[in-house]
Amino acid sequence: MTLTDLVPPGSLADDGQSSALQDAATEMLAARQGTVLVPLTHLSRLRADGDDAAAFLHNLLTQDVKGLPADGVRTAGFCSPKGRLLATFTLWREGSATLLQLPKALAEPMRKKLSMYVLRSKVILSDVSDARPALGLAGTQAVAALQAAGLDIPAQDMAQTTTGDVNVLRLAADRFEIVLPADRLEALWAALAAHATPSGTAAWRWFDIRDGLATVWAGTQEEFVPQMVNFELTGGVNFKKGCYPGQEIVARTQYLGKLKRRMYRAHADCAPPAPGTPVYGSDTNDQACGAVVDAVAVPDGGCDLLVVVQMSSVDAGAVRLASTTGTVLTFGNLPYAFAE
Repeated sequence: MTLTDLVPPGSLADDGQSSALQDAATEMLAARQGTVLVPLTHLSRLRADGDDAAAFLHNLLTQDVKGLPADGVRTAGFCSPKGRLLATFTLWREGSATLLQLPKALAEPMRKKLSMYVLRSKVILSDVSDARPALGLAGTQAVAALQAAGLDIPAQDMAQTTTGDVNVLRLAADRFEIVLPADRLEALWAALAAHATPSGTAAWRWFDIRDGLATVWAGTQEEFVPQMVNFELTGGVNFKKGCYPGQEIVARTQYLGKLKRRMYRAHADCAPPAPGTPVYGSDTNDQACGAVVDAVAVPDGGCDLLVVVQMSSVDAGAVRLASTTGTVLTFGNLPYAFAE
């Protein structure tokens, strides 16, 4: 069995995102009030292996990869020389290797781009998405579902446990990712589905929005420096490590500059806009003051979204989607506070 066998025929987009497995409203309601189980078809996993793998990634990413503990899970970014995010990753160890998870649509372009830096380093970069598929499990009964399946549960957030050849990553108190061999997928899916609502990609993306976690999609590459998407607040940037592409600009933004844009959580009474859709403030006239990071439809109408906005525009008044006359955003709370 593969992950694509878990979704209805014809329901997968080219970027791996699946539409609802059953009913979209039911699945999103389960995400908000119950428990969902999601085949993570929209995410790919690159494996970096070899004697120099950790040092190689450490020199390219915003995270301290050399200091990543065996049971640790981290987020990281890969920036252009101008300090703009080209990709965001979730990182963890599997034995001597490091796994990098990112959107499927960016996986092969990023594998090729990272490979350009290998030179004489002892590193092999490969896509192991088919061999190591991933399931997302989140909600009120997630812990109980894992226990019933006989899997060890990490004691803290952003940590992992290994039960045989199955990795369980704890991303939040009620949110987990299970990475496993393909030959165990069918049995584990059945065990977990007994305690959760099988759901499409939007349910998993809603948890990213709830938790204020940014993903760079194809439509937002090179749009944001890490701090614009609150990466330093969610653990994606380590300011004590050495240099990496764009590091000087990221550090200058942190210590010498004044950040003008931040990522906010919001709601809009419209269909979910695509990542990268511009937003306009009452103080910026016909000039965009930011862009959508992610958005999903919700059962009670409209969509929830993450959006990078010029802070002065948030204070000035209405911020609108797509045009100066577009839908007004209603801003909500994030689970973390902006630094003073």
